[in-house]
This record gives sequence, C-alpha cells and structure tokens, in this order.
Amino acid sequence: MRLIVHGQQAYGKSVLEAILDKGVDEVVAVYSAPDKEGRPLDPLKEYALEQGLPVYQPESYRNPEIWEQLASHEADLCVMAYVLLFVPEEALNVPKYGSIQYHPSLLPWHKGPSSINWPIIMGKEKTGLSIFWPDNGLDTGPILLQKEVDIGPDDTLGSIYFDKLYPLGVDAMLESIELVRGRNAPREVQDPDAGSYEGWCRKDDVHIDWSKGTDEVYNLIRGANPQPGAWTTFNGSEVKIFDSRKADGSGEPGSVLSVDDSGVVVATADGAIRVMKVRADAGKVTSAEYASSAGLETGSKLGS
Repeated sequence: MRLIVHGQQAYGKSVLEAILDKGVDEVVAVYSAPDKEGRPLDPLKEYALEQGLPVYQPESYRNPEIWEQLASHEADLCVMAYVLLFVPEEALNVPKYGSIQYHPSLLPWHKGPSSINWPIIMGKEKTGLSIFWPDNGLDTGPILLQKEVDIGPDDTLGSIYFDKLYPLGVDAMLESIELVRGRNAPREVQDPDAGSYEGWCRKDDVHIDWSKGTDEVYNLIRGANPQPGAWTTFNGSEVKIFDSRKADGSGEPGSVLSVDDSGVVVATADGAIRVMKVRADAGKVTSAEYASSAGLETGSKLGS
C-alpha cells in the first residue's frame, strides 16, 4: 500500500523505521509537528529527511488546502503515530482506507492525553494500547485492535511506556497495517457511555498528601514518574519525588522516620514511603544527597 506516516518524536520515528525495514509498503509522505524555534529537529522529521522522504508540517489540518495536499499523495492509508494536533474527518478520510491511530490505553477507558498516568495513579493492575480509526471525537473512533499489559506493583509511567507500550505499540502498528492490507481490519464501535476520559495529568494533580494511605501516595508518585513529577515541600521549597518504594514504619503523616544511604523514609496515614530520588534546587539527586544539602533529618516534616 501507499502510506502516509503522521506523527512526531521518538515513537513516530520508530514506527516509520519499522515500516521501512519491513519493506512491504511504500511511504509516500511524512507529516510531522511544526518546528519550534530554538529546538532540535523532531526525530521523525530528521529521520524522514535522511531517508529522502517528503515531509510536511501543517500548523492546522482544518484547512481545505491541506486536504487537497493529502489527496495529492494518492495514499491508501494514513498511519498516525503520536499526533497531538486535532485532525478532522475531512483529512482523516482522504486516504483510500482512511486513517489509523495509536492510543496508549484500553479504549474506551482512559481517553485523553495522559492515558498512561491515570491507570497507575488509580491503582489499576492492567492497561494496554489501542489502534483505532479516529473520528471527530477524542479517542472515540472504532477499535481495530488492542493489546493488554500488566501494571506491576512497582511500575512507573516511564517503565510502562518505554518497556511495554512503546515497543508493543510499534508492533501493533505493523500488525494493523497488515490487517488493513488484507481487508481484515475490524471496526468495533465504542460504546459512547462506557469507559472514561481524563485530561492532562498536571502539577496540581500530583501534589502529595501524606495524610493519604500508603498505596494511594505510592500510586501517585509512580504514576507521575517521570512526568509531571509528584511533589511535596520542605521548608517552603518544592521537592519533586521520583524513584520510591513502599516501606515499613509509622508516624505523623509527612514526618521523616529515617535518613540513610538507602533513602528517606516518610510516614503516610498507614505506613511509609522510602524516597530514593528527588529533584529540587540542586537538580535531580538521590534523596540522601538532598537530605544532606537541605538539612532534612529524622523528625523533619514534609508538606508543610
């Protein structure tokens, strides 16, 4: 088939690489996010140019001239690998078989832009990815295929994405293209009343409340690791918490129970969290290094 690859960043590049390496379909155009002044070239754009592929970077896909441009490629399918700009159906439906898109959750659950963060924060034990046929809704189009992954007890946003959903997503894209080529691609309509939608996981959503239970605090920390980074305060200064583990101990919520080379143990409502890596004024350091520089010691109070 004649393919348009539309995406950005490392995932978009990996999908394009995989399609070219397979060598079955012809990539006739690559669409990437607009350049940002003072920032390096997007990895997808850079790789596409290296391969001699034409690259297009519209600021918007609502323009009929862009629809005409898309039509000029005479593509069979558009493969959307990490697209943040809204693409209306007038553009989505230009290729012969339409467009397919990657979304890192088991739709209809966790529609929205932070679909990896929220299942972890909510304490779920499963998540996954969906390849679907996008429409004018937000992650509401019919589902082509899905892949499920476990959320381990110590998984983070980073480990779920980079170790599981990223590589599995690249393979799922190739599998989906194969299904479209063979005219065997499902279109399972989503129930509009099922599932959930959550917005961006932002800083205000990941402020740690040490008076919550250990599981809730721990899920928040790992679901925000590395972005946007769960945070607390010490002596009025913000401290982001990254690597951590549940720990034994008890005390007033937010109080520091111990400090040593293995980390800083902080009390919750029903247990404790061992904090191992943080980011504060000095940058990202071990919690022991931070404790030494900030004067954090046993009996200190976080969150006040």
